[in-house]
Amino acid sequence: MDYKIAIASGDGKNVDLHFGAASFFYIYEVQDDGAFYLLEKRPVPENVSDSLSADCNAGKVSCSSGKGNGCGCGGNGEPSAKVELLSDCRCIVAARIGFNVTKQLEKKAISTFDVECSVEEALEKITKYFYKLDNHISLKK
Repeated sequence: MDYKIAIASGDGKNVDLHFGAASFFYIYEVQDDGAFYLLEKRPVPENVSDSLSADCNAGKVSCSSGKGNGCGCGGNGEPSAKVELLSDCRCIVAARIGFNVTKQLEKKAISTFDVECSVEEALEKITKYFYKLDNHISLKK
């Protein structure tokens, strides 16, 4: 079963952006054999990014950090537009993903990974993890 992984990266080489700061996501497709390839670079529409940041900065949305710093978290219980944009992905990888966004993604059965490493390393580890999970192989090894 093929699936997609969304990665927040500024340069396409490193996982170096917070979820809320990403103006686009690299979408990778993972095939049954574990091979992955870049499917698209999916932009976040400007009005989505700007409205979330403006709401956070204006204190209209509470963020996990409590600072309202453009986190894009949509803390009012409604799924944020960024969460909807990535709802076809199995997981989201970013340097940091806020608590409210994580909860919204969990409700859609989308996994989250907060990591800072190369995109290649993240994809290799996550695809191995999902392979073991999908094939009921112990994760202890």
